[in-house]
Order: sequence, then C-alpha cells, then structure tokens
Amino acid sequence: MKLNFKFFSNPVRNLYFTRKLKAIVEGVVRYSSFISFGILLYHLGYEPTSGSYAVTSFIFTLCLILIGIGYILKILLNEPSILVSRVLLELLLSLFLIGFSLLRWNVFGMEFSEGILNYSRQYFIVNILVAMLFFIEISKFSLTINRLKASPTLVFIMSFFILIWIGAILLSLPHATQHGISLIDALFTSTSAVCVTGLIVLDTAKDFTFFGQTIIMILFQIGGLGMMTFTSFFGFFFKGSFSIENQLFIRDYINENNVGEIYSTLLKIIFFTVLTEVIAAFLIYHFTADDLFSSKGEQLFFAAFHAISAFCNAGFSTLSNGLYESGFREAYSMHLVLALAIILGGIGFPVFINYYNYLKHVVVGGTKNLLGIESYRHVPRISNVSTKLSLYTTGILLVVGFITFWVFESESTLEGLSPYGKFATAVFGAVTPRTAGFNTVDMTLLTVPTILIYLILMWIGASPGSTGGGLKTSTFAVALLNTISIATGKKRVEVFMRQISNETIQKAFAVIALSFLVIGLGIFLVMLFDPHLPLIDVAFEVFSAFSTVGLSLGITSQLGTASKLVIMICMFMGRVGTLTVLIAIVRKAGQHRYKYPEENVFIT
Repeated sequence: MKLNFKFFSNPVRNLYFTRKLKAIVEGVVRYSSFISFGILLYHLGYEPTSGSYAVTSFIFTLCLILIGIGYILKILLNEPSILVSRVLLELLLSLFLIGFSLLRWNVFGMEFSEGILNYSRQYFIVNILVAMLFFIEISKFSLTINRLKASPTLVFIMSFFILIWIGAILLSLPHATQHGISLIDALFTSTSAVCVTGLIVLDTAKDFTFFGQTIIMILFQIGGLGMMTFTSFFGFFFKGSFSIENQLFIRDYINENNVGEIYSTLLKIIFFTVLTEVIAAFLIYHFTADDLFSSKGEQLFFAAFHAISAFCNAGFSTLSNGLYESGFREAYSMHLVLALAIILGGIGFPVFINYYNYLKHVVVGGTKNLLGIESYRHVPRISNVSTKLSLYTTGILLVVGFITFWVFESESTLEGLSPYGKFATAVFGAVTPRTAGFNTVDMTLLTVPTILIYLILMWIGASPGSTGGGLKTSTFAVALLNTISIATGKKRVEVFMRQISNETIQKAFAVIALSFLVIGLGIFLVMLFDPHLPLIDVAFEVFSAFSTVGLSLGITSQLGTASKLVIMICMFMGRVGTLTVLIAIVRKAGQHRYKYPEENVFIT
C-alpha cells in the first residue's frame, strides 16, 4: 500500500514532496531511536535522581511514539513491491511501541497499566527492542559512509577506532564496574575486546558487573566480525537494497570480487557465525556442571559468553583464573568444544565460503544426476590456493603445537593428569596460542621451550579473513615457500600446480618486516617504561598483543600507563594489519612511465 498525495497538480512536485516527506520521517525515526537508546544507557549506567528520571522517561516514551508513528508512515510511503512479511512486522512493531507508550502514560488506567508493565518484566522486552531499533538504524546509516569519499582502508581503520572509544565510554559508566574504572583502563579493556585480544588489566569476573560483561561481549562480537561487515549486512537486511556504490565500497571488506554476490557472502558469514556460536554455547552448557553456577541464567550467560569469545578468538572469560578456575579445569570436553570453536573462527570465512560452494556444487549436481535431470558437471579449482594454504598450514601448526606441548609439558603442567586430560590439555595448548588467549593451565608454570614455541605460534596467528590476528598462516606459508624456491634455485614460487604472483610475495615479506618492526619497538618501549619487568615476560606480552592472542605470563596488571598505551597500539596494529595502516597513511605513487637500469644487490 502506498499513500498518494494530491497536494500539487504537478506530478513531479507531488513526487518531490513525497520523497521529502519520506526522508523527514526516516530522520525522525532514526534520531528518535538514537535518543531513546541514549536514555536507556543513561538509566542502565547511572543512578538518576527522581527528577531527571521523570524527565528522561517522558522523552523516552515520546520517542517510542514517534518511532511507532514513523514506521506506520513509512509503510504508507513505501513502494507496493515491499515484502508483505516486512510490512506486517513493522506494523506490529509500531502498534507495540505506541501501545506500550500509552501504558506508561496510564491512558488505560493505573491498575491495568501496572499489571501489563509488571507482566512484561520491568520493561525488559521494550529495552531489548529499543537496543535492536538503535542497531537497525545505525546499520542503515552506515550504508551512507561512502558519501565521505574516504578510502575503504581508512574507513576500516576508523571503524575500529570509533568502536574502541564507544566501548571505553560505555565501560566508564558507573554501573558497568563494581568499583569504578580509570579512563586508561577502560580504553585498554575496550581495545582488547574490539581487537579480540583478551589481555586484561581488571578482573572481568570480579571488577565488571553483568552490564559491563555484556558490553565486553558485544564489543568482541562486533570486533571479531568487523564493524563494517556487521553493520553492512543488517543495514542491507532492514533497508532492503544496496546501491551500486555501496556494493563497490563493501566488497573490499569481505574479499568478494563478484559484486552480485556481496549480500550472499555477507549472509553466509553471519549464518556461519551464529550457527557455530549457538552450537558451541549449547555444548558448553551441556558439558559444564550445574553446581558450578548459582542459577540457570548464570550458566546460560557463561555458555554464550565463552562460545562467542572462542569463535571470535577473543580470549575473554568470566572466570578470574580463566579456564584454569577450580571446577572448570577438569571439564575437558568443554575445553575441546572451545578449541573447535577457536579453530573454526580462526580458519577464515573465505575458507568456509570456498568449501560451502564446493559442497553445494557436489550435492546439487549429484542430486540432479541421481534424478536424471542432467549429468554431473565437474567444475575444477573450486578450492583455491589461498584456501588450501590456510588449511594445510593450520593443520601443520596444530600438530606441531600438540607434539611440542605434550613433550615439553609432560613433567610440568601435564603432570598428574589423566590420559584424557593430557590429550585435551595438549590439544587446547596447541590451539590457544593461535590468537585465542584462553588458558587451561597455570601460564606461569610453562617451561621455557613451550614459551618459545608459543612465541612462534602467536606470531603466525590465524588465517586471513578470520576473527583472529597475527601474521596470518598464508603469509607465513608464502614466505616459507619463497625461501625454499630461492634455496633450490627456482625462479618462481609454485604450489598446488599454481604460481604465486610477485605482488603476493612482496606483500608477504612487507607484512613480516612490519610485524618485526612493531613487535621489536613494542618490547623496547615497554622495557624502557617498566624496566623492572622480566624481558621474557615483556616479549611474551607484546607478541600476544600484536597477534591479538591474549595470553600473558601475569604482567598485564603491572604495566604502567605508558606501557598500557604501547600494548594498546600493538593490539590495534595487529588487528587492523600493519600493511593496512601503512597503505591508509602513505600516499600512493602514480603510474611509473620510466624504468631504471636493473642491478643486483649483494645479499647473503
């Protein structure tokens, strides 16, 4: 249904007026949702006085009415081709918001209003709805980011920077912590969450309230997927369309060359994320003992928090001693579930999409062949070189990590455990330095060889296009293959019957050089600012920060303000990528129309 205005005889002026009115309605809905969400945060984060509570509650209710009326007008102003299900959903939402607002103003009588509001569990449903409306509107608004005419690289970096500051502000709210938090600690915690690292200067379990823990969980969920990926999907989903400019702008974030497949790729990423996290949360809930929690709600939150933290390779835990907490350290089946979630999150979305397309082709083609519709058509190279390099490198590193942990820790952290316990702990010990950050053993008891192996595993990190950080498996593999090619006298790098391009090789060595520069400078500065700390502990901390791992030998809380800033920069650089930062700030060279004579440089 569409409202036809007849205020002007000229149809062009009519159309202009309708579009103008629609833009005004959308603006009212958007800013009303922003204001109502801000008031909700004010009520949750502070203890308002009776006067300020009355004023803000009135504005909150007024905003809900404006949103409800705005949605009804948007339904009337939209094109007839809009989906019926979406129209019904928005209509029900409008009626609910308007009805709830009238209840708050006691339009139906005090007794009736109080009964309904109490039945809705103290506005819990409406608060969730307001948060969802805010996220929907901010997602749709994010689709206009291309109007800034900024490069996708710069927008990608700024999205993390802005999210970090928003997180720090939210964590600074009085009700987010038990005893307050300084600005530097709020920034550090927010950076660690957004960059999915897991290093903490405050105890997540004891120093943060449920509200604060929820903020941290949301931060590493968005940070794991990437701010632009997250908002772009929901912006398209609720707006209903992408402009060509939007599609060209977003494709760089999700590594999708086919513009027509952008929404499909975003859908697959979100679906894979949600499916993995839900299954992991269910299994974690199943494999944890009920007597470890005071209520079912606490157990459910524990399962959800750790499932999201594991898949996003964040390493945050609601336990003071991590998974080494008494009662949880023997939950080996839960440890293996977390390990699997970490691997799936760190393997990279391109790998998942690649094999999804392969399985889809096999299943659909095989079914058609079985039903006699058409013969099965073989499509070569569905699994590309990048996917194979990520899988092979990940598998080799996990095996190496498992064997070395078992050998070097057999008389230390593995001593006294059952055979199943040793196996699960060794598996987890091989997985966690791959940017995960959980610990099922006392990190201070690790042997020196294990620590050195961990430095290498942390430095390599996860796969490209994943929720993890680090150098990336494919970068390490390309550099290693190039080294082998040089040693054997080959003029090109070949793998899986394909030749690696020179541009890829150059990028790999540039990333390696930049990583050593950032890590080396980080270690130097932390030792300069906190010279009393042991060198091996500082090196471990900086490697962990740059690779967004989150493991620590126990010095994070001892860092001074300057050292915390250094670690924060390392976490940020490791998450967004050193080469990405360099490309964003360095002016690109123009096309070279000349070429100097070539000459070799003596290298041994």
